[in-house]
Amino acid sequence: MPSNITGSWNLDPLLMIILAAACLAGGGLIRSRRRAWLAAMGVLAVIFISPLCALASALFAARGFHHLTLVAIAAPMIAYALPALQAPSALAALAASTAVLWLWHWPTLYTAVFGSNLLYWTLQLALLVSFVWFWRAVMSPRTSPLTALMAIAAGAGQMGLLGALLTLAPKPLYEVHGLASLPWGLDPLTDQQLAGLLMWVPAFFIYGAYALLAVRRLDRTVLE
Repeated sequence: MPSNITGSWNLDPLLMIILAAACLAGGGLIRSRRRAWLAAMGVLAVIFISPLCALASALFAARGFHHLTLVAIAAPMIAYALPALQAPSALAALAASTAVLWLWHWPTLYTAVFGSNLLYWTLQLALLVSFVWFWRAVMSPRTSPLTALMAIAAGAGQMGLLGALLTLAPKPLYEVHGLASLPWGLDPLTDQQLAGLLMWVPAFFIYGAYALLAVRRLDRTVLE
């Protein structure tokens, strides 16, 4: 309920230990990478510990914001922080991240997530890992700027398509949220439409910013 959401913190000891250990693990990175790593851990704390986590169980729009933050903010920060080893396949990374994102939003599986902590954390981890893989691929200096630009455009396109489908659907697709949105002043369909818009419009600008970086790399390559 809106009246007690600010007190709904997820203080699971195991989760907090894992995030604390991850913060310590970033201490060996060089300064710029360490800052990105710690910023990413901060974002993950907001997603999984703050009241946003509880809100995502009630509002599908909050779940959409949760997913957008995970894949378009935390994941690229982690990808940047990790030392580059070899150039991942941008096509394979795009396919994997797209598959996991769409799988998450398959109504039957989405409903099952609410009844299984194991399935919930498995899919959350799969979402994070697949998008870290994707962003590492497009950020890698060993990936051609044109390939990176095309992969980013395709990534934005598939997320925009998913967002459009959620926004334009004639009825709510996720019965598990039931009428939980009503106390927040949203009917279930409006809640779903808001989730779709969050994945459609803000994602376009976030991916666009990364595309500009790829364009800059492409310009430098052409000039050389």
